Amino acid sequence: MIISDDIEFDLLLEAIWRKYGYDFRNYARASLRRRMEAFLVKTSLASFSHLQYRMLRDPVFFERSLDEISVQTTEMFRDASFFAALRNEVLPILQTYPSLNIWHAGCSTGDEVYSLAIMLMEAGLYERSTIYATDINPVVLQTALEAVYPLVKIKEMTKAYQQAGGILPFSNYYTCKDDKARLNPEIKSNIVFSTHNLATDEAFIDAQLVICRNVLIYFDRDLQDRAVSLMTRSLSHRGFLCLGSKESTGFLKAKVHLDVFNKDAKIYRKL
Repeated sequence: MIISDDIEFDLLLEAIWRKYGYDFRNYARASLRRRMEAFLVKTSLASFSHLQYRMLRDPVFFERSLDEISVQTTEMFRDASFFAALRNEVLPILQTYPSLNIWHAGCSTGDEVYSLAIMLMEAGLYERSTIYATDINPVVLQTALEAVYPLVKIKEMTKAYQQAGGILPFSNYYTCKDDKARLNPEIKSNIVFSTHNLATDEAFIDAQLVICRNVLIYFDRDLQDRAVSLMTRSLSHRGFLCLGSKESTGFLKAKVHLDVFNKDAKIYRKL
């Protein structure tokens, strides 16, 4: 069993921040430490001090390490009931806007971003929408840009699409070659992928819709406050904020600027 004390762990996080500008110091400590310890085993490094030495002197190694440090869990139409609520309750209101800016923070490999794009297409909103999809990890953003999925996943993706209220055959949105399914180019046409760090960066657009699902659960309370305040400032008047199924604004300072729009779907609206 690897034993590394808290001082080494703190120094590692401080070193990452000072060297690369990635601030993990306010991530939920226990879960981050478990991921770091698993990474030590995977890389056969003896301690957090050894990991710090390797990260500081090998930027390529550090970029690969981001996949282990940050959590990348996503899928097409994840939590279908949320997407159904978005389709049935939010999109009809967004229909009244002449143009839409949408920020999808913590987008990971882009599965939910493309899910949103498909819904916007079916609602006749995509041509006047721009989706800014951001993540801390440039490696997963490159995967998102490719929009290629194993063919074996299509069945579950189709089921989730239908549960979310999809109105067309899901096969309309991809082409198959060998054992891969590639999303059609038009689905990517109005999406801008970019790196953005919720721990350190600032707001950059005036958005009618901000989606950040299943990201806050990996932050401590201070960083949750920062992130939700940042996203709330990014919302236009009466804009919508969507969080994950296990997340809420209940104990956060930014809640005074938000009204509950759909409690079950964790959709809020700026006051």
